[in-house]
Amino acid sequence: MKLSIIIPVYNEEKTIKQIIDRVRNVKLPNGIKKEIIVIDDGSIDNSKFKIKNLKFGDIKKVFHERNLGKGAAIRSGLKLATGDFIIIQDADLEYDPTYYSLLLKPILENQARIVYGTRLINYPLKLWGEDKTVLPTHLIANRLLTGLTNLLYRSNLTDMETCYKVFKTSCLKGINLNSNKFDFEPEITAKFLKKGFRIFEIPIKVKPRSYRQGKKISWIDGLKAVFALFKFRFSD
Repeated sequence: MKLSIIIPVYNEEKTIKQIIDRVRNVKLPNGIKKEIIVIDDGSIDNSKFKIKNLKFGDIKKVFHERNLGKGAAIRSGLKLATGDFIIIQDADLEYDPTYYSLLLKPILENQARIVYGTRLINYPLKLWGEDKTVLPTHLIANRLLTGLTNLLYRSNLTDMETCYKVFKTSCLKGINLNSNKFDFEPEITAKFLKKGFRIFEIPIKVKPRSYRQGKKISWIDGLKAVFALFKFRFSD
């Protein structure tokens, strides 16, 4: 069996080498092999140079001539994926690849076909103090978007916007993904739910970063996610 790990990259020169090292070194259960697919989405920093100069022969590399968006990068990766399972991995250091085995477990035990790593079950909103919430408006927005997803699609999710989505490749059969930007997250979730798939969630912890540290998603993307959730509820 094989896990295809799709890594979209846009201006992540500070972390791209480190995250690839972490992905390559993480152990997977049951002898599952890795297929690492890195997509540089038109970076204008040194990300492209660093990816091109990776000496690992086990990595597939894709280079977009210009920035098309996270969704477009993931779709480019999906075209090359040959694994039995797929997971999305951001190129920063917010998400820890050591969770791969935990996320795969329900699928390997035939409890689920799709598993999301939820950040929000034990993630309180704290507006002050040493451990105050990074980007509290993002936390509120994520909870609102997840609530809207549950309302529209009769689901029971806690974190629709999570990066860590792992699923059997066969789940994509009959699903057309068209989103180019961050609206990829609501699109794939909506289409999984419309196909009748149950999404299993596993709690994870992340290290969220601020805009000064390179965070890219904005309030405009939140509005686009709302539009996408309504759009895909009533159309393909």
